[in-house]
Amino acid sequence: MKTSVSSIEGQPTANPLVVEVTRGGMVESRHRAAVAVVDAGGTVVASWGDIERPVYGRSAIKPLQALPLVESGAADAFGLGPAEIALACASHSGEPRHVEAVTAWLPRIGCSVADLECGSHLPYHTASAEALIRAGTAPTAAYNNCSGKHAGFLTTARHLGEPTQGYIRYEHSVQQRILGLLEQMAGLDLGDAPRGIDGCGIPVIGIPLGNTAMAMARLADPDRLPPARAAAARRILAAMAAEPFMVAGTGRFCTAVMEVTGAAVALKTGAEGVYAAALPTLGLGVALKVDDGAGRAAEVAMGCVLRHLKLLSADQERALAEQLAPPVRNRVGLETGRIRPSAGCPICSG
Repeated sequence: MKTSVSSIEGQPTANPLVVEVTRGGMVESRHRAAVAVVDAGGTVVASWGDIERPVYGRSAIKPLQALPLVESGAADAFGLGPAEIALACASHSGEPRHVEAVTAWLPRIGCSVADLECGSHLPYHTASAEALIRAGTAPTAAYNNCSGKHAGFLTTARHLGEPTQGYIRYEHSVQQRILGLLEQMAGLDLGDAPRGIDGCGIPVIGIPLGNTAMAMARLADPDRLPPARAAAARRILAAMAAEPFMVAGTGRFCTAVMEVTGAAVALKTGAEGVYAAALPTLGLGVALKVDDGAGRAAEVAMGCVLRHLKLLSADQERALAEQLAPPVRNRVGLETGRIRPSAGCPICSG
């Protein structure tokens, strides 16, 4: 993947200004981002900013990490349906339906919540978190937004007769399998790529945005993939379209957009301002990264991309108005500003 990046005195120019946050009549904050739109053959269809710099995909690439769950036969062996497969791709909000699905899944593979190595945190969903606090109940690892992904890892390990303990380690066969898959989907040797540890404990690999977008495009348009992987890609996207709530939750951008667009858009958020999408009707993948890591800006930037690609009808834009340019509210609920595409946003004006 190559793209030209203009520079000043040998240094890349700043990524374009994409999102601004207003308060009253003034712009209070601004967010810059890089965005890649790529097809399954690796052609850059559109790009803004530096798409060659390695970026940790974080949770935005969970649909790719879920491929072995289906491709290996593990999903069928344990009778997983669309809800569980969508959960394997999820950064869920810890609402009762999410947690109940994970806790019902684990015994089917001979595991329990204690086998999840993702750690625990309070639900992202405020009402669900408040209910736990009122009940005096501590959240378990099932409440972790990544618990579905980890249940998928355990399921694959069980099916293939691999140890479940330590499945989050880089050298474990679960993670090595995913590394090889990412190399194949992104078209890169990742042996020397930047490497770190994600919030849920698994390895994260630095991959350029352009190659991440290509990997998502191959998910969206899997005809070039081996038959088993192509079938897995189609099944994962179908599960996300059928169960958008499981992918995120109440009021979340991913869920809201997929509820409106159906099978045309499969969206996935990631930490630190990363977002990815597979667009089956166009055969394209999208990957973006907000420089300062602001998730609020990543959502608006992804909305700009969807509009640029003409994936939202006028009725759909109206239905998603609160997600595409969300209000900023203070502690008493008063709207004080907006998060919106910046004046002259290159994506919107392109």
